[in-house]
Amino acid sequence: MKVIILNGPMGVGKTTVGKYIAEHNPGTAFIDGDWCMDIHPFVGNQETRAMAVDNILHMIENYQKCSVCNMVVLVWLMDDPKIVKQILEGITELDIEPKPYTLICEKDELISRWNSDKECEWRTDEWLNISLRSLPSFALMDNIINTDGFSIEHIAKMITDK
Repeated sequence: MKVIILNGPMGVGKTTVGKYIAEHNPGTAFIDGDWCMDIHPFVGNQETRAMAVDNILHMIENYQKCSVCNMVVLVWLMDDPKIVKQILEGITELDIEPKPYTLICEKDELISRWNSDKECEWRTDEWLNISLRSLPSFALMDNIINTDGFSIEHIAKMITDK
């Protein structure tokens, strides 16, 4: 089984690329890490993040047991290196080699993508500013893919061909 992990700032295209990969590769499960801590109202603290990591790893383990599943795509904003480490170590403990990627783009590109996404309730000016401030820290992470100027199809191919 292959597990692809897409990390990066809000609005960079993790979900779009992840869904594209899942839809174009039969037997692929799609996990949005936000689903694994979907509490209303939203609470993003140490406890709920730990719960989400546990939920994600359980889901991956269950997909691993499923005979029709041969790949998992996990998308989640992981700005805490400890969370990234927990996810990677947990997947490795399942005898799966994780394939992590951090998607980034330039500031102007992020603003353009943000403004063109009319469906996401998180697309507010406040969250855009938070996402823009996070760009430099994501740019320091491992396995960077700068998505500027590339189509969704091209980015997905770059990821699945590695």
